[in-house]
Amino acid sequence: MERQALDLLRYERMLWDLGLDLVAGVDEVGRGCLAGPVVAAAVILPRDRTSLQGLSGVRDSKSLTSQARARLEKEIRLRALSLAISQVEPPEIDRINILNASLKAMAQAVNGLDHRPNVILVDGNQFIPHTIPQKVIIKGDSLSLTIAAASIVAKVFRDDLMKRMDREFPGYQFGRHKGYATRRHKEALRIYGPCAIHRKSFSGVKEYLDKNRDLP
Repeated sequence: MERQALDLLRYERMLWDLGLDLVAGVDEVGRGCLAGPVVAAAVILPRDRTSLQGLSGVRDSKSLTSQARARLEKEIRLRALSLAISQVEPPEIDRINILNASLKAMAQAVNGLDHRPNVILVDGNQFIPHTIPQKVIIKGDSLSLTIAAASIVAKVFRDDLMKRMDREFPGYQFGRHKGYATRRHKEALRIYGPCAIHRKSFSGVKEYLDKNRDLP
């Protein structure tokens, strides 16, 4: 593996050296969106160097092109010891707030793993609601290979989901902006009002609720 990827393993190597072989990285995407679920992924990578070949391009998903993410997501799925995805939908985001929804999605992703991790590396500065020991890492998707892998898996899954939502709710162009607060998205909200997958408690959405009184 190239040097950058090896540097991204410094947290993992520290834990592996302590005998903690099953290290899960967890990250979420979609926290800042106006529409769609918040999605989290949890990934456990093998510790042997040979199995990690092919993941040298893995890094923070935001720094990659969509083509690179798609290619690396396939490599991650091929090589991971275990992988799981979870999502929390807009009505629950509105009910419990986006921070709690993000933490819940990450905890659920960990619960979905085939192997119970010895420890969880969490992107950010908040512990997730889980009994497994955790280490939080600010900007962890740029500092940990397992967190970066989780960020790619979650991003590819959510982007594909929002492309499907684009077909179900034409006019909002979810396939373009994936639910983020772009100029096009704000303009669509002004014209059409929110649809069923908008987060009604969010500023930029709640102001237009009266435009669509049929929402549940």
